[in-house]
Amino acid sequence: MNRRLPPLYALRAFEAAARHASFTRAAEELAITQSAVSRHIRTLEEHFDCRLFERHGRSLQLSEQARALLPGVSEGFDSLARACAILQADDGVLRLKAPTTLTVRWLLARLSHYRLAHADAEVQLTSAWMDVDKVDFRQEPFDCAVLLSDGNFSDEWESTLLFEEWLIPVCSAADAADGPWSLARLQATEQLHPTVDRRDWRRWLHATGLSEAVPLKSGQMFDMLELGIVAASRGYGVSIGDLLMVAEDVALGRLGLPWPTAVFSGESYYLVWPRAHRAQARLRRLRDYLLAEVQAVVLPAVECLH
Repeated sequence: MNRRLPPLYALRAFEAAARHASFTRAAEELAITQSAVSRHIRTLEEHFDCRLFERHGRSLQLSEQARALLPGVSEGFDSLARACAILQADDGVLRLKAPTTLTVRWLLARLSHYRLAHADAEVQLTSAWMDVDKVDFRQEPFDCAVLLSDGNFSDEWESTLLFEEWLIPVCSAADAADGPWSLARLQATEQLHPTVDRRDWRRWLHATGLSEAVPLKSGQMFDMLELGIVAASRGYGVSIGDLLMVAEDVALGRLGLPWPTAVFSGESYYLVWPRAHRAQARLRRLRDYLLAEVQAVVLPAVECLH
């Protein structure tokens, strides 16, 4: 593809002037003179053969053509900045994106301990609700991410499987105090759905062969695993949780397992990062720490079905 583009410095001046609606403020941001900004704008106007700015008294306004040009130019400079950030000098901070439930139930505590053990290794965690876990290292300001996925990632990424997702019903500790439930009790109890499409209950019932005996109910629906688990812990019904992420609460008597059979969902939690990232040593150290933490988790004694 033959990209006949105007000079990059001229586009940069245009983007700054359009954003500020001022040649003077654009010049201050770019550390050049106002006349230089004006010359760069004229270069673009000659290139495109159209006016980009119009003056109305003291007000500087974009022309119709400039309004059409600005979004793409702004996005382009944002993308360039993010791409270059991967190879820029390391500021000592790893910016990690992770799904909300994993953050609350497992990751946050581990990263707190990690910072204490590695004073020179700051990890800045961003918890994000994602219906489908994803990250775009070209468009988002992250160095690494933990994603629930089938493991089919870009060839440009490093990826490490942390742990598999095993789905298991959860309820309040009091409701499971007498041991595993009977089929009749499971049938009669309100189902809590951590996803609006009820996929987790559907997977679990299908894998355990209970789809006909325990039909899906409408029940209360949530948009994340954590909300379903919290509602179940308070006695509002039975939800689906992840075996590793509920292990601590089960051990401490804050959650119960009414039907101790876990089902592999087909997906796992992975730590991923760009192969071209300069902080490879620190990323591998974080990976090794998280893997060790996974190995240290004591899982409840349950039947596991692949």
